[in-house]
Amino acid sequence: MNTSRRTLIAGSAAVAAGALLGPAQAAAIPPPPPYRASGPTIVLVHGAFADASGWTEVVRILQRDGHRVIAPANPLRSVSADSAYLASVLTTVDGPLVLVGHSYGGMVITNAAVGNPRVKSLVYVAAFAPEQGETVQELQLKYPGSKLGEAALDFRPYPTADGAGSVDGYVKPEAFREVFAADLPRATTDVMAATQRPGDVHTLGEPSGPPAWRSVPSWYLVARQDNLIPADAQRFMARRAGAQTREVDASHVAMISQPRVTADVIRRAAR
Repeated sequence: MNTSRRTLIAGSAAVAAGALLGPAQAAAIPPPPPYRASGPTIVLVHGAFADASGWTEVVRILQRDGHRVIAPANPLRSVSADSAYLASVLTTVDGPLVLVGHSYGGMVITNAAVGNPRVKSLVYVAAFAPEQGETVQELQLKYPGSKLGEAALDFRPYPTADGAGSVDGYVKPEAFREVFAADLPRATTDVMAATQRPGDVHTLGEPSGPPAWRSVPSWYLVARQDNLIPADAQRFMARRAGAQTREVDASHVAMISQPRVTADVIRRAAR
């Protein structure tokens, strides 16, 4: 059992004991040991059609190495709102930071890291690394090869607080494996398709702000078999950002099908 899990269990047990035994008796229970990770906190940011569980194996590898890791939920509502949310999360974490984004998560870290001197590096895993003014749709279609077109999506309207309403996009279950994760077993991708978190379709056309990669060292893991962001588009963005680049034979979800390679790139960025 790793340190973070032991700490969580011990802390939960202490709380429960306090409720049962009362303050005087609970005071005799020793506190859980401190978290012993050193170095920067690694922040893993998922993209659309996914959630933070996609980082599970990467988290396990990094935690075994002694890294402190968090994988916050990405709201997937708009580029500006999602970036502001992540920026707010970063204010609650002490010390240096390494931000890692997958897919649309790259859009979010590019914007959220701006002006934060504690962000020491950015890591893009088959991710969008936009220049100012660029959109997700523009970068996705910059090179041929993406299989995520309108025909592969289901659209579901949802209400908003202002009454205007908006629309979420989901990858159709029958297209999910080919578009998103062709190198994973169908039993796995069927579950991923059923549990996917949608992205608001307006994020596709929302321009990005000034990019943090202009001043923050960057790493990029290119997924050669990506059917969502073509590998050529990934190479283009990596070159432009001056990123240290590695390539892997993987689908769009390289962090799931190739977690050791993904973790190794992150380790290098965290040194």
